[in-house]
Amino acid sequence: MPFSTWLLFCGVALLVTFSPGPGVLLAISNSMAVGARHTVFSSLGNAAGLFIVSGAATAGMGALLAVSASAFLVVKLVGAGYLVYLGIRQWRSAPLKLGEAASSRRDPPHTAGRLFLQGMGVAVTNPKAILFFTALFPQFLTPGHSVLLQTLLLTATFTVLALVSHAVYVGLFRSLRRFLAEARHLRLFNRISGGLFVLLGLSLLKLRNKAA
Repeated sequence: MPFSTWLLFCGVALLVTFSPGPGVLLAISNSMAVGARHTVFSSLGNAAGLFIVSGAATAGMGALLAVSASAFLVVKLVGAGYLVYLGIRQWRSAPLKLGEAASSRRDPPHTAGRLFLQGMGVAVTNPKAILFFTALFPQFLTPGHSVLLQTLLLTATFTVLALVSHAVYVGLFRSLRRFLAEARHLRLFNRISGGLFVLLGLSLLKLRNKAA
């Protein structure tokens, strides 16, 4: 594809990836719970999930969700339920001091595998992501060239920008270590982030498609 087209896609993707969503919120909450180093596993899982979503959209999942009310409802309910579950767990979790998170690396609250699957789950259960890839990608594909290679390029670009956004947000919140050092502030953070997860999940229920 023309370089100018790719740059335009980068501009659109930057706006999307830096708009706080489930992936960003998960990265922030995990950085507070298990530390920034362990957060990379959930972010990598989210990146893998984006590739799965992109592949599903390319294979026609996006079109199926756009015309099938039943399929769209199932994905929507699963995604909303998963986010609500994460929100309730975050709300009920005990405040963990940042110093304790750093000193408990030998026995972290979540294993790398669980964090990876958690990040992947957030990505693949979000119907917004599937519809986004389906609606956005065709506008940047150049006719006469390999659709597969162009899709891989756009997906890789979007994924890298998503990882960058996670790192920026995690770094921003890590700079607030002193404020979050007190248990009451961490408890407040758990309540706010948990509530946001629940709100994001409930917002999925408002999604509509052409067949609805």
